[in-house]
Amino acid sequence: MDWLERIAALRQWARNGSRAPHKPLLLLYALGRFQEDADRGLRYTAVEQDLQRLLAEYGPPHKTTPAYPFHHLTSDGVWEVRTDRGPGSPGSGVRDLRETGATGRLTPDLRAALRREPDLLGRIARLLLDLHFPPSLHGELCEAVGLDLEPAEAERFAAARRRRDPRMRELVLTAYEYRCAFCGYDGRIGAVPVGLEAAHVRWWAFGGPDEIDNGLCLCSLHHKLFDKGVLGVGDDHRILVSQRFVGHSPAAREHVIALAGRPLVGPQPGASPVAAEHRDWHARQVFHGEPRPAAGV
Repeated sequence: MDWLERIAALRQWARNGSRAPHKPLLLLYALGRFQEDADRGLRYTAVEQDLQRLLAEYGPPHKTTPAYPFHHLTSDGVWEVRTDRGPGSPGSGVRDLRETGATGRLTPDLRAALRREPDLLGRIARLLLDLHFPPSLHGELCEAVGLDLEPAEAERFAAARRRRDPRMRELVLTAYEYRCAFCGYDGRIGAVPVGLEAAHVRWWAFGGPDEIDNGLCLCSLHHKLFDKGVLGVGDDHRILVSQRFVGHSPAAREHVIALAGRPLVGPQPGASPVAAEHRDWHARQVFHGEPRPAAGV
């Protein structure tokens, strides 16, 4: 049995490039718990709040419930659920999962494979991360679910990601003249730009092309906030800042909150600005909450 193929083929709700990372997030969480204690099941009432936080932080903007993946992942051959009455999930209803003592865990065959092949867990985790989340979020997601990936494995995986679109970074940074499109940061060490990255607006895993009109040159801070849905780009190419972001320090106000309503810095004349369909995807699938009014409004 090829577990990587099975993981890559998880059945998910999909329409018009919509994000539905519910099952991947549950699997990543289960892998983290397996590392901690391979024999312990995950009782729904004990992990519900953890899973809800993961969905709120890394899931789509609309409200959702961890009950959905807890039940439906059983159809993919990698997850099983038992209740106080015996094997089998009671359904995707939150009340049913709570009242029946529903407990989930990886299937016996998958647990056995993970014990036989020490590197399989890392390969599955890296596949889930790469298929469903941008690279800027991989490290903190592993920390959030308690996954400890070997540094050497993480380095090999990062190298594979870089080979995926070798020209994307240079093309995007050139188009934006090596300046962050949000704050204008243009730091260098000698002739080498430092802290500047090429961000995909529509994520690569969701059909986002490696083209200039799907990219932004962003500093490391604003890239992370863009991928977490704190920052966005409006129809008028002005910066959106989510009301979910809270910061009281002068630095937080200056570097994030004050960006609301500002026009993007770049791209230079002749370079393609962010395409409307990619801005729209990010607004629907990544940006969380309502945008703040522009400064001074």
